[in-house]
Amino acid sequence: MYKKIYKLLTTLFKPSTIYKYFFNISPLYIRTTGNIKYVSDDVHKIIVEIPLTYKNRNYSGTMFGGSILSATDPIYMLQLIHILGNNYIVWDKSAYVDYIRPINKKAIAVFEFQKEEIEKIKEMVKNDKEVVIKKQMNITNSEGQIYCYLEKKIYIADSQFYKAKLKSKTH
Repeated sequence: MYKKIYKLLTTLFKPSTIYKYFFNISPLYIRTTGNIKYVSDDVHKIIVEIPLTYKNRNYSGTMFGGSILSATDPIYMLQLIHILGNNYIVWDKSAYVDYIRPINKKAIAVFEFQKEEIEKIKEMVKNDKEVVIKKQMNITNSEGQIYCYLEKKIYIADSQFYKAKLKSKTH
């Protein structure tokens, strides 16, 4: 259902507009308290802000760590799905968060892929048919003070290879 809605929206709006405005009101994302503030036209850069509110404040008065994880969880995967296109399968594989200091202000996460990095991913998938990449970032406040370190592992496969792999497992 979400793919059909996305396909319809892409006929009406640029992908960056869809991510910035429609993703923020999506039932899947709105409960995270994250807010997509910026999306580059090529979707290679996305900035997410996570305000400290009554919805994500813990017993200590600081941000609940799960809010950080839920607000950042889908972004790299969705970026790659859009950037790579239909010839690739993209899945989140794992996440690791190292909380460095309590979050007592708005948190900011910058998700970025360089064009060279995308080309390298395509080349690795062309050669190996499936790969797992790591992406790392620091989640900060507006002054650049680091709140936590996030590492994501993302599975990427050639779609034809992936379909054949699934088919061979069911027989």
